[in-house]
Amino acid sequence: MKKNRDVSIRAEKLSKHFAHFVAVDQITFNVYKGEIFGFLGANGAGKTTAMRMLCGLSTPTSGQAEIAGFDVYKNAEDIKRSIGYMSQKFSLYEDLTVIENVRFFGGIYGLSDRQLKAKSEELIADLGLETHTKKLVASLPLGWKQKLAFSVAIIHEPEIVFLDEPTGGVDPLTRRQFWNLIYEAAERGITVFVTTHYMDEAEYCNRISIMVDGMIKALDTPAGLKKAFGFNTMDDVFYQLARGAQRGDQ
Repeated sequence: MKKNRDVSIRAEKLSKHFAHFVAVDQITFNVYKGEIFGFLGANGAGKTTAMRMLCGLSTPTSGQAEIAGFDVYKNAEDIKRSIGYMSQKFSLYEDLTVIENVRFFGGIYGLSDRQLKAKSEELIADLGLETHTKKLVASLPLGWKQKLAFSVAIIHEPEIVFLDEPTGGVDPLTRRQFWNLIYEAAERGITVFVTTHYMDEAEYCNRISIMVDGMIKALDTPAGLKKAFGFNTMDDVFYQLARGAQRGDQ
């Protein structure tokens, strides 16, 4: 049964072990409806493993979590239907056209034929791709691919969208334009859970958590974290915490 509708993501002492290795160590946090939540950590910190548990793709070893009101142990399939996901690789099929990608993912997310037709037209118009619908995605500029992938990830109006380093490898102007799409989604009530290694993007989040060695070492607003650690930039806050890490890439 769904509950805690104002809390989109709730994790309490959530852990994941692999043999004798503790990838995620009793992390606890809430993410609220319409919030842009930054999930930061150096390579090997455990953030990818944590995200997989939250997306219903990996079963926790211990602890509790609810995603869009669904239990991660009992309702993994419900979770998958209630979220969107975009990775750094854009999650698009480059050998399909723009409109084929839109229709394919809309179908995967369970839209009816009527919904898919309306949503496809709306999405194409919003992105200004009316004259490019029959082009292969492989032929599009990187920034267009990125915006298309994000729009496809939320075509079904999910409660939460997970973005795994979605702006890697693109220029600062395109990254800023992409963040405008994130703001628009949040204003519509979609919760945005985003990992990034760009500290200027961390400043755009409502709140930020920073993982080190599988544990959340800090969680607050960007302004709150800078004040707490006595620094002027999120770069300095991040490196202050990350340099104490005991493990590298995992």
